[in-house]
Amino acid sequence: MQRPFYILPLIVLSQFAGTSLWFSGNAILPELSKVFLLDKAALATVTSSVLIGFISGTFLYAVCAIADRFPPSKVFFFSSLIAAAANLLILLPQQHYFLLIASRFAVGFFLAGIYPVGMKIAAEWYEKGLGKALGYLVGALVLGTAFPHLLKQSGWEYNWKTVLIFTSCFASLGGALMLFFVPRGPFSKTGVHYSVKAFKESFQRAGFRAASFGYFGHMWELYAFWAFVPLLLTYYVQKHAFVLNIPLWSFLIIATGMAGCIAGGYLTKYFGSAKVAFVAMCCSLCCCLLSVFSFEWNTALFLIFLFVWGFTVVADSPQFSSIVAQTAVAENKGAALTIVTCIGFSITVAAIYTITFLYEQTHHAPWVFLFLAPGPLIGLWKLKPLLREKAFA
Repeated sequence: MQRPFYILPLIVLSQFAGTSLWFSGNAILPELSKVFLLDKAALATVTSSVLIGFISGTFLYAVCAIADRFPPSKVFFFSSLIAAAANLLILLPQQHYFLLIASRFAVGFFLAGIYPVGMKIAAEWYEKGLGKALGYLVGALVLGTAFPHLLKQSGWEYNWKTVLIFTSCFASLGGALMLFFVPRGPFSKTGVHYSVKAFKESFQRAGFRAASFGYFGHMWELYAFWAFVPLLLTYYVQKHAFVLNIPLWSFLIIATGMAGCIAGGYLTKYFGSAKVAFVAMCCSLCCCLLSVFSFEWNTALFLIFLFVWGFTVVADSPQFSSIVAQTAVAENKGAALTIVTCIGFSITVAAIYTITFLYEQTHHAPWVFLFLAPGPLIGLWKLKPLLREKAFA
């Protein structure tokens, strides 16, 4: 079956449209805190409720093998519609704190039918070149993650209700594009088993095991780094007493990860997914270790250092997903991708809370960021055997 030229752009656009529900929520948090009179503790709960919803959703989607037992484009479409509707719950006249939490949790829950399922759909169309395809897919997610920082610095006066309505319509459109224009790919398999068995079967494969643990180590570092980019910049500015547009630089540093994902995807053609992931993770590990010294460097060198870290910290992500997809049991590829994503984001929550606690307890000591290093260190250790595999090296 010949692959139409528009398949990958449509998957990327639909994925970005669906996950915009997550990004827009982050962007309007300051407005929500005023409307719902949120204190810092409540604001943290709202932020984490999306992540907790996503973890819960990925677990249930995986256990029920939804993306394997049903056409993934339909799963993507209905998940997009329900998540879009949940996003609009905040607009109801009774603006209650519980409704806000329920809305953000439900958005996160049904994003489980968008992000991992989008990767499953890409894997159905790409056997060779999957690393390159997922590079674009994850790159779009990185750009969306950085986007709220750009909004903050732009000074654009936007109505938070309009943002919610627009993103819900955009997500629904993305789901419709996937449903009507992206059929099942030539490498699709229909599964019948629940994912507990599927994950066990896949985990018995050395390649799947190595890529999964590599991804888990990567997730310990990735989102914690992204969360702390503004704080890293703030600490440096305060230490050296000068002015810097922190939201703009935060956007640029995080967004450079998109270039890392795409560049890594192209490099897999020459070096393979395992080597690209290994080198990227080596670089991000070095950045973790150098972070404690970086605050003494001049401004140009410090910013270049953060750009390198932002570029490499996520460049390995598409390659881990590619190897997981290629080594999973074919009939349960969607469930395998979803459960690995679930575990990875659970590790992310633990990392963010751990680093935040240490950062506050040590009164913002820069050596705290050394605690990001165990993630890539374990990932490199687990990934090393794949460097000898011809299929991935």
